[in-house]
Amino acid sequence: MGTGARTWGTTTLTHTIQIKCTDYHKTKRNNLQKWHLNEYREMRRFVKLTVCAVRLYSGGRPPVPLGGRILTDPDDIFQHNMWDHVQWTEEEREKAQQKAEENSKDKIPLEEQSKYDREAHTYWDRFYEMHQSKFFRNRNWLFTEFPELLPPDAAGTESGNGEKHQPCGSSTLTSETDTFPGQHAAFRILEVGCGVGNSVFPIISTIRGRKAFLYCCDFSSRAVELIQEHPDYDPAVCHAFVRDIRDPTSPFPFPPESLDIILVVFVLSAIHPARAQGVVKSLAGQLKPGGIMLFRDYGRYDLSQLRFKTGQCLSENFYTRQDGTCVYFFTKDEVHHLFSNAGLEEIQNLEDRRLQVNRGKKVVMHRVWMQSKYRKPYLTSASV
Repeated sequence: MGTGARTWGTTTLTHTIQIKCTDYHKTKRNNLQKWHLNEYREMRRFVKLTVCAVRLYSGGRPPVPLGGRILTDPDDIFQHNMWDHVQWTEEEREKAQQKAEENSKDKIPLEEQSKYDREAHTYWDRFYEMHQSKFFRNRNWLFTEFPELLPPDAAGTESGNGEKHQPCGSSTLTSETDTFPGQHAAFRILEVGCGVGNSVFPIISTIRGRKAFLYCCDFSSRAVELIQEHPDYDPAVCHAFVRDIRDPTSPFPFPPESLDIILVVFVLSAIHPARAQGVVKSLAGQLKPGGIMLFRDYGRYDLSQLRFKTGQCLSENFYTRQDGTCVYFFTKDEVHHLFSNAGLEEIQNLEDRRLQVNRGKKVVMHRVWMQSKYRKPYLTSASV
């Protein structure tokens, strides 16, 4: 992901896409031997979908750009540090699969595996105690990829079939006597696995003064302490708390079905895959009808998966790092099943493939992330 947000106007994006498409066709005619037919078809499909989306999109922000720097000439590969929407060759895919199979042959003995799940909070406490807030950069790209985080207008919306929907930003609470942090907010966000606030503080700076409220939790008490000690932490717009989202009996500081947005960024991968479905189902119960869960995490055969050494694998595509923290690598189908089985409807489910370039060493590296959006079904007029 880029280090900063990219803001594109609709006209600028459409014009840029047209230029890139024209350049692509010139390159294809002049250098046909350098391109595979499937790459050409994928490029055309992406351009058509993006142009259509831009025409339908209002507000000046492109819908889910996932970057706009597309490599059209292989000779230009070292001109930038990152290329977006990269298609793998069959040979590259086979090599990645072979590498993952090799580093997962020797798995950690079953009798030793349980400690990584049982003591996960301890490993993350040590991680944050060592690195404090210096390990990850602030996610300033959030509002580019997830504009849903911006508080919307309070007006209701209609679906394409004319059904009346309850505004996602309005309260569904029935009791006026219940008190909880952020109860008077018109728009509520929860970030799970918030770490030391790399998403929290960009969100706080954006929603302050907009009748919105942010909840954030982590099962590392040290991480939550670091957030609360940060000079930009503001209890008037944010409530940070310790919670193990793997435990469905652990209470939230707000009522069920009171959230507009749940942000799940690089957190499900740290949980044992056998627990992931229960976590998503529990979180889905906190969304209002029409509320959206925003997800981004590691994808299958990402560079970080292929770099693991033999003896670090816990189970298929699930590894432990040297510091004891764990990571799982998802596929699109797995992501879809996780969220749809929790009763959510797919808005978007993308595989974000990029080419990371070290121009000094002339090295190229394939990065793979999953990015998805799933909505809790609206209440229709017939069911209200």
